[in-house]
Amino acid sequence: QVQFVESGGGLVQPGGSLRLSCAASGIAFSSTKMGWYRQAPGNQRELVATISPFQILDYRASVRGRFAIFRDNTKNTVYLQMNVLKPEDTAVYYCNTEPQSTTWGQGTQVTVSA
Repeated sequence: QVQFVESGGGLVQPGGSLRLSCAASGIAFSSTKMGWYRQAPGNQRELVATISPFQILDYRASVRGRFAIFRDNTKNTVYLQMNVLKPEDTAVYYCNTEPQSTTWGQGTQVTVSA
């Protein structure tokens, strides 16, 4: 079955960095467009970044230039490098296919606070 396991979140000060990882299984990973999503308290889940099988990247405007998405097809893993973090980046981060499947992992909490 489809499964996503996210990791790498934590508490970081504004301006800091984190690298998130997501191990996927049950999908044809190397031929699947992947995305990172996030959901802050009281907000809807939003798409943060995507990477196609051909390494075409896309980012929401608020993270462009600060976040980088990349993938390792040998490990069925997608990563999100987050730099210059801001308090408004605080959220639970999830990975999924794009378009999203109905399966979600547990997510990883990212908290940006002084």
